[in-house]
Amino acid sequence: MKKSLRTLMAGLLAVTLLAGGVIFATGCSGSQEDPVEPTEEAEVRIFTDSLGREVEIPANVERIAALSSTTEQVLITMAPDMLVGLCQTMAEDEKMFLGEELAELPVLGSYYNSKGDFNKESVAAANPQVIIDMGEAKKGIEEDLENLQMQLGIPVVFIETSLETFDNAYTMLGELLNLPERGKELADYCAAAYAETESVMANIPEDERVNMLYLLGDAGLNIIPANTFQSGVVDLVANNLGVVEGAKGSGQGMESSLEQIALWNPELIVFGPNSIYSTVADIEAWQGIAAIDSGNYYEVPSEPYSWLHNPPTVNQILGVQWLPRICYPQAYGNDLQEVVTEYYKLFYGYELTQAEYDELVAGATPKL
Repeated sequence: MKKSLRTLMAGLLAVTLLAGGVIFATGCSGSQEDPVEPTEEAEVRIFTDSLGREVEIPANVERIAALSSTTEQVLITMAPDMLVGLCQTMAEDEKMFLGEELAELPVLGSYYNSKGDFNKESVAAANPQVIIDMGEAKKGIEEDLENLQMQLGIPVVFIETSLETFDNAYTMLGELLNLPERGKELADYCAAAYAETESVMANIPEDERVNMLYLLGDAGLNIIPANTFQSGVVDLVANNLGVVEGAKGSGQGMESSLEQIALWNPELIVFGPNSIYSTVADIEAWQGIAAIDSGNYYEVPSEPYSWLHNPPTVNQILGVQWLPRICYPQAYGNDLQEVVTEYYKLFYGYELTQAEYDELVAGATPKL
């Protein structure tokens, strides 16, 4: 019978080396003059996650699983070769940028979604050494992770992410996965991108910020309301008019009405994918709304993931560079293509061609 990590630690002499939030522990025997090399199986360490939980993990992590699609998106940018499964079947447009090999991994389900389709048997069969959850700290998350860890006998860790802290998240991932250089590379990019946007916004008074809405759904009537986890990019760079009582974060947004949208009368609208971007100018009911009348409306790029919110994770770091260039072009040079191609190469390892770039941003740049 395979022993657990805790059993393997019994009776071992712990030699702890503090490195950030990690304590390394290796089994040793013999004297200092005549050390015996520990077996790889016995090597463990303690990782302190964002909840302050001290979780015992293998010293060398090579196989990982994501607890949610939000987490999976980050792990794909960090260490796709370590993933043992996916949260859901990969869409065709995702395969183009992320690769067929990744798409062939087994589907394990997602712990945090409306389907509740996390398959514990499939996860156990995939044999990850660590299960990772990332994103916002949900209510009751610590108990959830402890219970799951106990049920599966697999370490489960949580790394908090937000627009302003992705650099910390990647640093922690580098530590967790023994990939400090890759972690630093992505952390530095995220920190610089966020700092640039903060710097631009610091010079734009509140009363000069663009009044906008981010609309989703077949009819364009679902809003991403202000002050939710999904609205981070919009709230940072514009005046999000979608201030509603009891706002809840959701990938599908909150249902509104054309009458309410007309009352808000945004000067800028960004439509989500598969909405009415391509036809809205011809719909009589939308006439009279400032953004539509002026042609100041766009469609957020969404391949392999939406740049603004779905999932609300590191893809937003690209959105936080794109949206302010739409809102305040006078504050930037004509460098959007450079920004986009660098991001796709660094995060996805994908070299965009000119034709691919043009198609990607077809509805995301000012109309000529």
